[in-house]
Amino acid sequence: MSSHPRHRLDEVIHSPVRFAIVATLAAADKAEFGFVRDTVEVTDSALSKQVATLEKAGYVKVTKGYVGKRPRTWLSLTPQGRSAFTDHCTALREIADSALHPG
Repeated sequence: MSSHPRHRLDEVIHSPVRFAIVATLAAADKAEFGFVRDTVEVTDSALSKQVATLEKAGYVKVTKGYVGKRPRTWLSLTPQGRSAFTDHCTALREIADSALHPG
């Protein structure tokens, strides 16, 4: 029987770095790559790798463009990513609540 909320945790989002990335993006329509990197406190290469995983899962959209002559990359959650994050957080809360408020 799979009624325990842990069965609803999203394996893609559950990684601490990916969870932090998705949480950062959930707070905005889009965020510049450097902002997410600095907020999550990872290197460019680490962020790129994790974003690639999130993009492959359909959770993050990557948009490239320019500000003046400088290349920029923006990241945003897809509707699927936003829904997955909400569901993952709900499952985490249920697990925590059952421990903090038993019975």
